[in-house]
Amino acid sequence: MINKFETLNYEESGGLGILSINRPQKLNALNIQVLRELKEVLTELHLNPIKGLIFTGEGEKAFIAGADIAEMRPMSHGEANAFSELGQKVTVLFESLPFPTIAAVNGFALGGGFEMALSSDFIFASAQAVFGLPEVKLGLIPGFGGTVRLMRIVGERRAREIIFSGRNLNSEEAQKLGIVLELFPSKKELMEGCHKWFGQTFQNSSHAISRAKYSMKTCSKELIEDALMIEREEFGNIFQTPQMEEGTKAFVEKRKANFN
Repeated sequence: MINKFETLNYEESGGLGILSINRPQKLNALNIQVLRELKEVLTELHLNPIKGLIFTGEGEKAFIAGADIAEMRPMSHGEANAFSELGQKVTVLFESLPFPTIAAVNGFALGGGFEMALSSDFIFASAQAVFGLPEVKLGLIPGFGGTVRLMRIVGERRAREIIFSGRNLNSEEAQKLGIVLELFPSKKELMEGCHKWFGQTFQNSSHAISRAKYSMKTCSKELIEDALMIEREEFGNIFQTPQMEEGTKAFVEKRKANFN
């Protein structure tokens, strides 16, 4: 039984779960409470597996617009390291679920939101979806696995270009780069497409799919724990540096950062 949470919605029917971030007024931004509740839900789904999961965000503007910068800004090195570790634990829990998962992305999937989507088996998106890792614009780096997972999908050079520039990708470019698997005109058609895919997949052996997923993960994720530890350390080290303070202050004040 999935508990009722303040920042999440969860429903299940016919073995298909739909999990959504429910902070539309904050563009579904990730704070500590959201991450803790996600960790609890995903732990429960590991203990009591279903057949498939759709992960999305409430509202029309954002899947997850990123981490909650106002909450994150005053963190010390140790607090930032713990925040990164919590986010990484959530993405690892997503990635290791023993059944297929789809991130249904409509609107903004930036920073931690993009990282959450990358930890799903597939990303399906609407034409309105926007992806990006803009952390360098705030004097930060991705901290929930973005430096590791994006590189494994698009290749090292393209991942460097996306992360170093901090630019956004529209849905069409994301599909061309292999980030988005399926593209739909609207959020309504996006959710219908997710249900259709699972309807077809549920005709196959759920046990066979689970073992195939485990085999593929085991073969392709060697040393990911070491890579995530390095990212986590660098994420913590960058906190309370002058450029991080300027970048996050500028974000909160809704102005352009001056890193000179």
